[in-house]
Amino acid sequence: MEMIIPILTAAVRSGTPILYATLGEILTEKGGILNLGLEGIMLMGAYTGFSVAYSTGSAWLGVAAAFLVGTLMGLVHAFICVSLKGNQVVSGLALTMFGTGASSLLGRNFVGFTIPGLPRISVPLLADIPVIGPVFFSHDALTYCSYGLVIFFCWFYSSTRPGLYLRAVGDNPRAADAMGISVTKTRYFYTLAGAGIVAVGGAYMSLAYTKMWGELMTAGRGWIAVALVIFAIWNPARAALGAYLFGGVEAFQLRLQTAGTTIPTPVLMMLPYLMTIGVLLFISIKKGKGIVFGAPASLGTPFFREERD
Repeated sequence: MEMIIPILTAAVRSGTPILYATLGEILTEKGGILNLGLEGIMLMGAYTGFSVAYSTGSAWLGVAAAFLVGTLMGLVHAFICVSLKGNQVVSGLALTMFGTGASSLLGRNFVGFTIPGLPRISVPLLADIPVIGPVFFSHDALTYCSYGLVIFFCWFYSSTRPGLYLRAVGDNPRAADAMGISVTKTRYFYTLAGAGIVAVGGAYMSLAYTKMWGELMTAGRGWIAVALVIFAIWNPARAALGAYLFGGVEAFQLRLQTAGTTIPTPVLMMLPYLMTIGVLLFISIKKGKGIVFGAPASLGTPFFREERD
């Protein structure tokens, strides 16, 4: 247990930024909008969060600023995809390229700087529970917020009227429009909110995970989140399990490196991404056998209100 508990604890920390990105993408895709710009949004969130926290001394102002920048990038994506009916794949990839380049350019003067960041907070009583306590309740506030988001979204999608409207827009926008639901407003709102949550995942990297800024510090976590959305079958609870599983793989390979294994370091660093490829292959095989994964029926398809059967 002395070896397992630290790995599980590290898995939660490593998986938290992926979890935020996955939850944000699920929220966006539930409304029928595909956003492949997660990597760029996370990088901009990481840069913005760090720069604001470094300048003001407040990590929470950094989180708020990262969320705001994420929503602005989501606004660009929503305008292109919802208002202009543009290609959602191309728009998302453009966001990734923009975020990658802009964060590297703007953050070059902050490389190597460190900040106090978000401190770890042990939850009274819960942190004393054997195994579960140190693994889940000895982290920072953003990690605890991610637990709350998972619970909230599970309830929101299944038990609330706005959640039902969101699913209706994602599955059948024409029917939703006939019911009086504004497809455009719904897609705009949840695209912005989802992108903001994704950016908070990036801010977690610089404010809590590393407490410093480095170029390309998200290291492909945005792309892992895109795959994890499908792996989780658009379910927030499954997303949490998947994120911690990916985080566990990353934590395990880091432990192997520090233990002085003879396995080459580049091979160990490939493990999370090899697992991502494995998940996509598994999903493709199952989909080929006719297994339905529950994706929103109108995902990636523009809605033209004037069209009528």
